[in-house]
Amino acid sequence: MPNTLALDADAQELLFRGAHTAYSFSDEPVSDATVQAIYDLVKWGPTSMNQQPLRVVLIRSEEARDRLVQHMIEPNQAKTKAAPLVAILAADMRFHEKLPRVFPQFPIAKGFFDGDDKLREDSAIQNALLQAGYFLLGIRAAGLAAGPQGGFDEDAVNKEFFGDGRHRALIVVNIGKPGEGAFWDRNPRLDYDEVVTTL
Repeated sequence: MPNTLALDADAQELLFRGAHTAYSFSDEPVSDATVQAIYDLVKWGPTSMNQQPLRVVLIRSEEARDRLVQHMIEPNQAKTKAAPLVAILAADMRFHEKLPRVFPQFPIAKGFFDGDDKLREDSAIQNALLQAGYFLLGIRAAGLAAGPQGGFDEDAVNKEFFGDGRHRALIVVNIGKPGEGAFWDRNPRLDYDEVVTTL
């Protein structure tokens, strides 16, 4: 097919076609400056009402890593232990407190979510997951590989790292330069006609 996208072929390969979940990483560290550059890029991704519920906890110390690894399912423990950097991506259930600053066009934005816990929590999770997708793309844009994982005890991780109950862990992501045998063979994806319906 002809390229009808604004992204050139190399960028498409970097961000999408060549993007694999990484299962092993090199020993090369991931700096705080790199993570900040990733965030400063992906924070511009659109969300509903410019909600910004994503919170990122970087796991660097061995003590923190041990605390996390014990709550990962067994197949995820060794790779989480060995990754250069691990991030817990979480949703802030009280994200709406910052809405007057990030969405000034709607002065009653905060009040929209006051008193409706279900609406606020559903919105926090939905938009934080959207931001998490941007974060994974940002990791790829930095020339790094990501290993996103859902295989962990959510309640235990929340208790271990978010004791105040304000945040909810969504995804654990291993981050770094891919190591030897980092990628499995590419699995198929659903075709356009299996996914898209026009009405």
